[in-house]
Amino acid sequence: MEPTIGGDKTMMKIWIAVDESEGSFYALEWALRHLFLRHDATDKVSALNVTVVHVQPPFQPTYTALSTGPVLFSTSEARESVMKAEEESAAKVIARASELCDQHKIKAEFLVLKGKPKEILVESVEQMDIDLLVVGSRGLGQIKRAVLGSISDYCAHHANCPVLIVRFPKESEN
Repeated sequence: MEPTIGGDKTMMKIWIAVDESEGSFYALEWALRHLFLRHDATDKVSALNVTVVHVQPPFQPTYTALSTGPVLFSTSEARESVMKAEEESAAKVIARASELCDQHKIKAEFLVLKGKPKEILVESVEQMDIDLLVVGSRGLGQIKRAVLGSISDYCAHHANCPVLIVRFPKESEN
């Protein structure tokens, strides 16, 4: 189904992915400045459903190699402490994103998902029938991107909707 704007037609659904990185917040700021048209009388954006999405990576227990083999160091207290810290981190990311949306007078919804970010984003945009996914770029070089994997590259190649990758502008050489 093609998204259309106005009337009783479907609202265009846009997801903007954020994490703790400055690159993701630059992408959010860029999207808020450039993607939304305002109506003069109300200064409100209409006919768009904007959701800011943060994906919280899964808990990774700590393993240490000993002469007897790998040992898992993860007590229930440690796990609870890490999970609490992850929730606090997600709350800070969402609060910062909410503040930016408020500054730009963009009404947005906020969503925290859990899992491997690139996989969860691709699966979720398909399930939720999202029309556009906006992601930031950390600006990794080709080697780092190949080794570490890039969320933006993965989404661009696997998402079933258009993906807008927003990169930091190149600094001018003076």
